[in-house]
Amino acid sequence: MTKSKLYYCILAASLLVMAGCGQKDKKQTPAAGANRPSGPARVDVFVVKAEPFAENLEVPGTVIANEATEIHPEVSGRIIRLNVAEGKFVSRGTLLAKLYDADLQAQLKKLEVQLQIAQTNEERSAQLLRIQGISKADYDASLLNVNNIKADMDLIRTSITKTEIRAPFDGKLGLKNISPGAYVTPTTIIAVINQTSQLKLDFTIPEKYSAQLKIGQIVDFNFEGAPEKYKARVIATESAVTETTRSLKVRALIQSREGGHLLPGAFAKVQLHFDPNPNALLVPTQAVLPQARGKKIIRYEGGVANFIDVTTGVRDSARVQILEGLKAGDTIVVTGLLSTKPSSKIAINNVINSQPK
Repeated sequence: MTKSKLYYCILAASLLVMAGCGQKDKKQTPAAGANRPSGPARVDVFVVKAEPFAENLEVPGTVIANEATEIHPEVSGRIIRLNVAEGKFVSRGTLLAKLYDADLQAQLKKLEVQLQIAQTNEERSAQLLRIQGISKADYDASLLNVNNIKADMDLIRTSITKTEIRAPFDGKLGLKNISPGAYVTPTTIIAVINQTSQLKLDFTIPEKYSAQLKIGQIVDFNFEGAPEKYKARVIATESAVTETTRSLKVRALIQSREGGHLLPGAFAKVQLHFDPNPNALLVPTQAVLPQARGKKIIRYEGGVANFIDVTTGVRDSARVQILEGLKAGDTIVVTGLLSTKPSSKIAINNVINSQPK
């Protein structure tokens, strides 16, 4: 072996030994900060305190007429006169339609003739009875005949009255559904009439608010197409809660109708304002952790995170009411919620003070 080859072999072996020593040193050298102890997570907290809170509720409602009904004929027949002024106000008793009644009028005239004859016979029988020319039974028979004819005439007059369809109350007529000459039955709708001089407002509220609603309470409402707000006074509630929806139906009397925009059937947004709760517990919305069953809040207790179950109530744009699970003075965590584990160590970074609205 030449001297040059021997030199290169010794150089290569030296490099391999140095590389191996370097890797061993790296394995034996600990990572910087590996043994440094980790401290508790730092979080922002919120101190719970009681404060006044006025709960507001918005529910859908419907404007209804004070009185509203479909106008039907009582008997079947052909329309010979129609006086439905569409979209106009009519007074109670106004004749809206007239059915054919010539046959009834003929029967009435026939009975009128029979009544004249029967009354003449009754007068003659009365004279004969005074001179004892006939018995009392014969006179009673003639008087009964007079009364029977009068009763038949009353029945015919009632039938004639049923051919006259009149407005049941003062109100505004809708669109007519028939034309003169049409044959109608008691199921036929002539028109719809609404008493719009006074309007009402129907809406429903959840069962839990039924005790807070009072008769005489004023509610605000508005509807699409009208910028102004209206007021209504609660006059009655349904006698029972609806089982399917667990809601209570409420009726209010509308107090004002500026501009005449309100129409029966209009959809309204009803705003209810309840008496404020002076000792409500409100926390930031982000502090509440939704769970598969219920909701939890992390309470700070001596540097430890304690997960507790809570019951929430109403909420506004940034806060939620706590009904059960917390008390005034509790400190709850509002940041780092996802990284905080039950019973883990935490430290307070900042205290957020709630400001009453």
